[in-house]
Amino acid sequence: MKLLFVHQNMPGQYRELVQWLAAQGGHELVFLSQRGDIKIPGVRTLVYKPFHRPARDAFGLSKDWEAAVGVGFGAVQTAQKFSAETGFRPDIILGHTGWGELSFFKDLWPDVPILGFFEYYYSMSGGMVGFDPERPPGEHAPYFNRARNVVPCLNRDVVDLGHVPTLWQRDRFPASFHDKMYVCHDGIRTDRLSANPEAQVRLGRLDRPLTRGDEVVTYVARNMERARGFHIMMRALPEIQAARPNARILMIGGNETSYGAESKHPGGLRGEMEEELGDRVDWSRVHFVGRVPYEQLCKIIQISRCHIYLTMPFVLSWSLLESMAMQATIVAADVAPVREAISHDETGLLVDFFEPSALAAQVCDVLARPENYAHLGPNARAHVVAHYDFLTHCLPEHVSRINGLANTVAPIMF
Repeated sequence: MKLLFVHQNMPGQYRELVQWLAAQGGHELVFLSQRGDIKIPGVRTLVYKPFHRPARDAFGLSKDWEAAVGVGFGAVQTAQKFSAETGFRPDIILGHTGWGELSFFKDLWPDVPILGFFEYYYSMSGGMVGFDPERPPGEHAPYFNRARNVVPCLNRDVVDLGHVPTLWQRDRFPASFHDKMYVCHDGIRTDRLSANPEAQVRLGRLDRPLTRGDEVVTYVARNMERARGFHIMMRALPEIQAARPNARILMIGGNETSYGAESKHPGGLRGEMEEELGDRVDWSRVHFVGRVPYEQLCKIIQISRCHIYLTMPFVLSWSLLESMAMQATIVAADVAPVREAISHDETGLLVDFFEPSALAAQVCDVLARPENYAHLGPNARAHVVAHYDFLTHCLPEHVSRINGLANTVAPIMF
């Protein structure tokens, strides 16, 4: 089968699927992206550039759409040129609908089916907007939300079928989308993730490696930002450290902003929180390790006695499900998308997002009495294996959907 993947940040949500297809062999795989630095054996990378970018002072309400048009036209022009040069015509297109990349592909290949990934629909309730009372939405927020949704609304009619990873994400979209969507996670390779009692992690300022015998608390996010509860995590530190003098806090993630407004502090949100907390925190026991290679990230989770996952109501992080697969004892924010994966005291522990003291108290109890929570890790792994495992649960569903759309060619076989 000839498959064209379209995602500006290759491989994105197709990380496992495209690698599995490449390893299987017998398929022609092309990945259209803005990134040229990612190479996957068996996959041809095709780089496109946006045809147009909005000016810095472009009208705010149409700026996202103007950017999406430029991205979409750049993507389809590159695909058209590639097709003319090589004769490549996909049997199916799989791509992300959020940035406009798929918007014009039906005009290039009207009969080629498109399976579109729908990630998030903006509204004034139930999501990030208006969730944090410290950052109330501006008076024009409803109009900006509506404007942001122009792209998924257009792509609802472009795609032949939509894919969303979780029920919570599906239910963010209006009911008019639902008949065209199926719900299935991208998939977690639980066969490659497990607990490891022998794991060790070396940190530069310590004279010995940390192990599962240490009181290690971990926090992971792509970036340390409000959307992922970094400010709440930081505010819990004084009470955690006061109660557990041997605890070491490992913070993994960048210092940029992926979602929402950036901090105005010159040191970013990290600098802002360090200034707020001052000497109430023993910074010698807090380790900001930045972004780390995946193998190192797994070792950090494997030595963690208590793993913290905080998020506003937003897209569920892969890191939560991967941590569950590694049997971490997780304390997480009690918000709707998290409750889809974690049941309190069964597969993890849930606390009020806005209560740093409650977070600290729960973390301290896990550190002090790990035997009382020993059931959570195995239960968490069993849940992820049953509902999110790539090979046994997610892959069969995705392949079935692909085969159903591209039904004029030989199907993908297991």
